[in-house]
Amino acid sequence: MDASVDAVTKVNDIYWYGVIVLLVGLGLYFTVWSRFVQIRLLPDMLRSVIERAETLPDGTKGISAFRAFSISASRVGTGNIVGVGIAISMGGPGAVFWMWAMAIIGAATAFVESTLAQVYKVRDRDGFRGGPAYYMQYGLRRRWMGVIFAVVITLTYGFVFNALQTNSIVDAASTSIGFEGSGPAALVGVVVAVLTAAVIFGGVRRISGVTQIVVPLVALAYIVLGLLVVALNLGEVPRMFQLIVENAFGFQEVVGGGFAAAFMHGIRRGLFSNEAGMGSAPNAAATAAVSHPVKQGLVQSLGVYFDTLLVCSVTAFIILLSNPEYGTTAGASLTQNALAAELGGWTVHFLAVAIFFLAFTSVVGNYYYGEANIEFLTGSRGVLQGFRVLVVVCVFAGAVGSLPLVWGLADLFMGVMATVNLIALAPLSGVAFALFTHYTRQRAQGIDPVFHRADLPEVRGVQVWGSVDPKVPAKRLPG
Repeated sequence: MDASVDAVTKVNDIYWYGVIVLLVGLGLYFTVWSRFVQIRLLPDMLRSVIERAETLPDGTKGISAFRAFSISASRVGTGNIVGVGIAISMGGPGAVFWMWAMAIIGAATAFVESTLAQVYKVRDRDGFRGGPAYYMQYGLRRRWMGVIFAVVITLTYGFVFNALQTNSIVDAASTSIGFEGSGPAALVGVVVAVLTAAVIFGGVRRISGVTQIVVPLVALAYIVLGLLVVALNLGEVPRMFQLIVENAFGFQEVVGGGFAAAFMHGIRRGLFSNEAGMGSAPNAAATAAVSHPVKQGLVQSLGVYFDTLLVCSVTAFIILLSNPEYGTTAGASLTQNALAAELGGWTVHFLAVAIFFLAFTSVVGNYYYGEANIEFLTGSRGVLQGFRVLVVVCVFAGAVGSLPLVWGLADLFMGVMATVNLIALAPLSGVAFALFTHYTRQRAQGIDPVFHRADLPEVRGVQVWGSVDPKVPAKRLPG
């Protein structure tokens, strides 16, 4: 097992330098080109996330922007709690700074990829589906590239990331209950696998319904406790910021590698947390029934801020207040023990429950990413049913896997996924910015933006967004 961990780690240490060049380079390009869309249009983000869903042509109500956002449940899950603990334990406090930096830059990338997912989405039996595989086929006209991405994301989210979620549940449960050995871990795996099977055979509407209810409640409870810890230690906040910044640039080294360790672990855990540029969130973004593709792009940008600048920061402050030991791999237990030191032992059990729900809803959301891409690859119901069975098997297998190996594989697979997606975003970004110009022009006129494919005939390959009755007047925004 140690040999496998070492091999995966060596590959990641080399390969991830190329991934970071793509992530940072394109993120900065999108930021400058859009004149900081991720900052300037924050009011529009807040407005778009609460809009009601549009009615589909068959008269049914579509999935709202918020419900589509909540499908991407891994935004608020183990990445925010377990991932931050690993980032700090392996990269030191400075890793938090680089998570923040990538969130701000990555919000522009999230805007571009999710806007593209909306414009190139297709109709299915539940409403819409789409994602990078679809904009690679219809936007780039490179189906072979879409096939590669579809295979990679299906393996990454359907199998590797779902195994990681169960692994995190076991880690949290073992700290809470105090069990050891493979027997109890396997029992936890069976429970999660059975629950997963009960949900994923119900379709995307059941998936979004489950995540819409559970994720906000559990996330809110965790955030409230975290903010309480920060409030009780308000005088320590400046010291925490100083520690994070000094360690980020190597001025104060607490782990081997200094700046390099903080930078690398911050970027990796930040990407796992907010998914910006990885190509996963666009699969969820495409399901929304909105009046303009840019609206969902803005919603996904807001999600990056929410999970990294808010939730991850809360977790980081809780951990740093406990003066943790650096240089070792620590996951959920690090956050649990840190929270218990501030608010009492009961929080160890609360956090175990929270991680269970957040990880479980992440499993459900991860499954949907795989489903959307299985349907891109083949329309066979038999293949989809087989995929569902394999997902359940991997959920169980993650319960008895090694923590370092599971996280190492997750890093490797998400790096490959991000590479394929970012290569496609570069030439397609012009389409996203043409839509952005179309959106801002209507906003300047005080009109609630609406898009029809006839508005931008130069954008080819659009499968939906047909024209509506021209006699219907445009809806004007209040104020």
